[in-house]
Amino acid sequence: MKSKSKYIAYYLPQFHPIPENDRWWGKGFTEWTNVGKAKKLFKNHYQPRVPADLGYYDLRLPQTRVQQAKLAIDAGIDAFCYWHYYFGNGKRLLYLPIDEVIRNGNPDFPFCLAWANHEWHNTTWTTNYKNQKYSKILVEQKYPGVMDMELHFYTMLHAFKDKRYYKIDDRLVFVFFKPLEIPDLKIYISKWNSLAKKEGLPGFYFIAHSFRQEEIPLLEKLNLDAINLALHHDAFDTSMAFWHKLKRYIRIHYLKRPEIVSYKKAIGRMNSPIFQQDNIFPTVIPNWDHTPRSGYFGRLFNNSTPELFEKHVDQILAQIENKDIDKKIVFIKSWNEWAEGNYIEPDQKYGKAYLNVIAKKQGLQKL
Repeated sequence: MKSKSKYIAYYLPQFHPIPENDRWWGKGFTEWTNVGKAKKLFKNHYQPRVPADLGYYDLRLPQTRVQQAKLAIDAGIDAFCYWHYYFGNGKRLLYLPIDEVIRNGNPDFPFCLAWANHEWHNTTWTTNYKNQKYSKILVEQKYPGVMDMELHFYTMLHAFKDKRYYKIDDRLVFVFFKPLEIPDLKIYISKWNSLAKKEGLPGFYFIAHSFRQEEIPLLEKLNLDAINLALHHDAFDTSMAFWHKLKRYIRIHYLKRPEIVSYKKAIGRMNSPIFQQDNIFPTVIPNWDHTPRSGYFGRLFNNSTPELFEKHVDQILAQIENKDIDKKIVFIKSWNEWAEGNYIEPDQKYGKAYLNVIAKKQGLQKL
């Protein structure tokens, strides 16, 4: 019998109000704001998406976080990977959920961090053409240097010292979202490993997140331990040729349609033999629909079903079946990116069916 894989689910901590979002988007704004007002943009478009068991939850409530962990445990998911927003000089956003998890000790479920090192723009949450055309930076991502590397480490030391922090090879897992944008990444890695040892920690298992196979040779030169590859963008036409740009303009402004790819076709493009490499961790993606955030500017997979998701998972598991158990790591993108249509939490249409795909692969009972 083949050994089971380990599943790590990316977790968005945006489902609670913060003063910055109140100021930029209106009082009480969260991810649910756009999820709730999403519209069908064509026949058979699955929108709006309505949560089931957990409802339109608020991550300020500890019982919500406990319920999420219970679902994940029952499905055989091994850890949440919380998106971590650090902009330099000690500035963090959307930190309440992870800080509360650490402060009160609940839920008793493993976690790790993924540094979402990117700027925030005024185009992130709007379908308005004017805003999409004239992008404005709301929060700048800064890399002030070695002193800030140390400040960043100590800002998150309370997380790294938590007994629930997820490890690979007995080291703390930490993911870089855009590793190639970090100046002196090798120094960052060396500095953090030195600081970890100074604090009695085992050191880090650093993972680069990437959407492009072409980046792998560059990433492999940066002293990283592994690369998490997510190939959903390969399913879309990424050409920058003039005719592609013209076609996109006509589609958005005259046809009023987002870019649509069938999920059945997409899962073939999200599979690759490169996942057989020990240092490449694959990503399974239950769906993709960015239109709640970006309207006709968005991209989406159409007609995703739990059955097709199972086929997708099976294809990925086949690629990694001969890896050693400690390298049979699969990332799930995502646990709860509702405004990207990219979640496995229960919804009104499919219930727990996507979670049950993972449970089945882990040899667990149906939720």
